[in-house]
Parts: sequence; structure tokens; C-alpha cells
Amino acid sequence: MAAFLLGAVLLIVQPQIVPSRPAVNSKAESSSQSVQRELLKRTSQKNDFKENIHSNGSCQQLPQTIIIGVRKGGTRALLEMLSLHPDIAAAESEVHFFDWEDHYRNGLKWYISQMPFSYPHQITVEKTPAYFTSPKVPERVYNMNQSMRLLLILRDPSERVLSDYTQVFYNHMQKHKPYPSIEQFLIKDGELNVDYKAINRSLYYIHMQNWLKYFPLDHIHIVDGDKLIKDPFPEIEKVERFLKLSPQINASNFYFNKTKGFYCLRDSGRERCLHESKGRAHPQVDTWLLEKLHAYFHEPNKKFFELVGRTFDWH
Repeated sequence: MAAFLLGAVLLIVQPQIVPSRPAVNSKAESSSQSVQRELLKRTSQKNDFKENIHSNGSCQQLPQTIIIGVRKGGTRALLEMLSLHPDIAAAESEVHFFDWEDHYRNGLKWYISQMPFSYPHQITVEKTPAYFTSPKVPERVYNMNQSMRLLLILRDPSERVLSDYTQVFYNHMQKHKPYPSIEQFLIKDGELNVDYKAINRSLYYIHMQNWLKYFPLDHIHIVDGDKLIKDPFPEIEKVERFLKLSPQINASNFYFNKTKGFYCLRDSGRERCLHESKGRAHPQVDTWLLEKLHAYFHEPNKKFFELVGRTFDWH
């Protein structure tokens, strides 16, 4: 019955107006739903909701940490680097539990089934970069676990826009489908097309405001994606401290691959690099168009810096 109640709470519909503080609306929810929500919170906090306990003592369990984004910010690199730590158990694929309705309706039992087997001393991590920009996700994560530790990796917004386009462009090329030039997306009636979805995803302060309605800033660690590319070890050290992990990852775990043009990983003598889809060259964009992008993001970036009390070396 408890499992049924836990699954049922995930069907609660996100209200159109998000409250400044998470609260149960007695007019909108029945007392039964309130009980279910509270049960879900208690269960998640105790981390007693587990599946498929193995004879060796490992089991599948709810994640204690989620990499929430941002798309094309370096989430895969961050997850692979973090996986070097022996106390991390990472889900291999993007789960899309909180942002895809078909997945969310499956309930927590399905969510747990997507997690890796882990031992009691390990932290289970999943990453889905679309979470950051999805309006419904912060409340849903909060309802599952108010104590969740969140990782957000960000890059220069203009560079992220170009990477976003590049990924979609290559996806079309692999399917032998034509795809418009980036100028056709960025320019509309001679001006910057601010309705382009890739630009909206780079308005970090808008999405961050939504997360801060549910989680305090000290529960969200922001990884500098640009620095992670140039010198990954110091950024990973900060992540270890945020997750209260013992310092196990070393500078020797990283080496620069001149052929690929980015850092690869070395673990117990075994070397591995990110997929060939990573590190692709961005399209050539005219200087005047890049300047328009930089100018457009100037104020949004300033608002984001004020929101998080931290600055980044962005244009």
C-alpha cells in the first residue's frame, strides 16, 4: 500500500502559478493527497525506498544527487569525471523522469529501476540536463527529497547557444536530413531572434529563479563548464567538497589528448575519452552576429551573477 501511495503522489498536477515558498494548498489538494505527499518526503529523506537488493549488499535506490543541467554545458563530462570517485554510482543514461510526463506517471518504483546498483556508502547520481529549464521539475524534485544535492554546470551563454545548434545540426546530418544554417535561427527581420529556443535555454537567471523557490543556494553547486574544459581537476575538487566526498580524484586522473583537443580520463591505468560527438567544432559565425549575442546576454548574465552571488568569465 505504501508503494501505491508513493506512486500516486507523482500524479499531482503542477499548478500554473508556482508559490514563492513550497506549500500544500488545502483548497487544491485533498487531505489524502497531503498525507501521500508527506509520506513521500519522509520516505525519501530516510532513503528507505529501495529496489532489487542484491546478495552482495548493493541495491537500486533513489539518487541523492542530480546533475540538473545545463544542456550542452558539459554534463556528460562532469558525470564521467565524477564517476572516477569510488563512492559514486552513476546512472548511465539520461532518465528524464521529472520532465517527461510518460516517465513521471510510471512513479518512483520505475525511477529507481533506472538507477545503478550501489552500496550503502555510495552516492547515487543521475543526470538529465533538460531538468534545469523545465518549469515543473524543481517542485517535483523537492516533493521527492527536500535535501537533494544538485549539480548545475554552466558555460558562456553564447557558446552554449552555438553548441546547442551544433548538436542538432549533426543529429540531422547523421540521418541525412537537411538543416538550416545557424543564421536562419539567430536572425529574424534583421534582428536577433530572441524566440530561438537555444537562446532561451541560455537565460540562466530565469530558470535559476524557479529552482531557488524550492532549494536554498547552498544545495545547488554551480560548476564552471568553461574551466572544466580547460583545467578539470580544480572544478572536480570543488564538487567532491560539495558532496562531502573524501578527496579521491587526483590531477593524474586527467590528461590532455592533443588529437581530440580536450582532456581525457585515466583510471587505474585505463584511459578513456568522451564520445566523438563531444568537442565538435562550432559553425563559423560572423563577428557582428556574435557581438549581438554577447550584447543580448549582458544584462541576463548580470542578473544571474547577482542571483547566485558569483561572477563568471563570460562575454
